[in-house]
Amino acid sequence: MKRLAILATIALTACTATQQDNLARDAAKQAVRPVLEERFPGVPVEAATDCIIDNANAQEILALAADAVTGPTASTAEIVIRVASRPETIECIATDGLPAILSVL
Repeated sequence: MKRLAILATIALTACTATQQDNLARDAAKQAVRPVLEERFPGVPVEAATDCIIDNANAQEILALAADAVTGPTASTAEIVIRVASRPETIECIATDGLPAILSVL
């Protein structure tokens, strides 16, 4: 685990700021998905994950990205629920997630 964290840090330092942001966002998504599946069954996971990440601040994304390495924790769930509760996130999920639900029906 420690080796993986060291390698990830080395890889991140070799990237541009945009690449670092994209890597962190992609890693954060890995921590968000299991929380959404467990806490919000029936919500379209991909659309909701994108909405959570798009409405999380940099500190939250970094915390979620770190949780992707170690696995989701109670802190992961707290961050996901906090971001999911924001009006912008709710609107995003309703706008982007509803069409996903309706296409399955």
